[in-house]
Amino acid sequence: MKIIILGGCGYIGSVLTDILLKKKNKIKIIDNQWFGKNINSHKHLKIVKKDIRNLKKEDFKGYDAIIHLANIANDPSVLLKPDLSWDVNVLATMKICELAIEAKIKKVIFSSSGSVYGVSNKKKVVEETDLKPISIYNKTKMIAERVFLSYSKYLDTTIIRPATVCGLSRRLRLDVSVNMLTYQAYKNKLITVLGGSQIRPNVHIIDLCNIFIHFLSKKKSSHHNKIYNAGFENLSILDIAKKIKAKTNCEIQINPSNDPRSYRLNSDKLLNSGFKRKYSVESAIEQLIYFFERKKFKASDKNFNIKTTQQLNVK
Repeated sequence: MKIIILGGCGYIGSVLTDILLKKKNKIKIIDNQWFGKNINSHKHLKIVKKDIRNLKKEDFKGYDAIIHLANIANDPSVLLKPDLSWDVNVLATMKICELAIEAKIKKVIFSSSGSVYGVSNKKKVVEETDLKPISIYNKTKMIAERVFLSYSKYLDTTIIRPATVCGLSRRLRLDVSVNMLTYQAYKNKLITVLGGSQIRPNVHIIDLCNIFIHFLSKKKSSHHNKIYNAGFENLSILDIAKKIKAKTNCEIQINPSNDPRSYRLNSDKLLNSGFKRKYSVESAIEQLIYFFERKKFKASDKNFNIKTTQQLNVK
């Protein structure tokens, strides 16, 4: 299959690209490379450095599917540049839909966010649960979903609402809970937990990539314009810290928090579609610890979305 990955040089995209290339697909990445290239050359890979707001029909022509991962990600980065975030996360999505139709793209997979549900005490947050986003970032994801659904007559779209992603990547993020706390344990021998009782659903990065691939192969009749949660372990922040402590020589310090975000994702619908998860939070922790220790890893600004966004001279 010939696949375009928007945002393919990023945290998730760089892992997804590797997996798809191993499966003999032809890949075109379109990415502004704010966080670097992060991808090795390959005979079946084309990388275009481009802002998704400047896409043309020619960028999509001749391809079968689009996986849309490109966005201004996480709450602090969006708050720093809210106008840019609306442009990239929402307005560019409308353009992507129009161009995909013109280029006769057969399938689109959009990576939304499980955070569109906002704060919820429900034991099972399913796809039909009311959306109550509490941040600008969450709102841009919700509206981008609605943009895709508004084109349902013309585009075969699957929307994935991922939980908080964890695990290794060439463009490693250290501002997502499992990765961040594991790095704290490695660097400081101390994990600082803010609050601790907030529940976060989690998904291993390789499982998430395999979810995208799972739906690439599905026929339109069964999965056209459907939405799927993608999270398998609903854990409190303190529970995540305890899992890390069990595998490292570190202590845990609990400080107050004003972050109200807490919700549980139910992914039965995804599992009923035939997808089988293979990885866990514990496996992500183990992989991260091994990587940090083997590489004597030191974080840089590129590992944190907000630090890189602060340095961008982009409007």
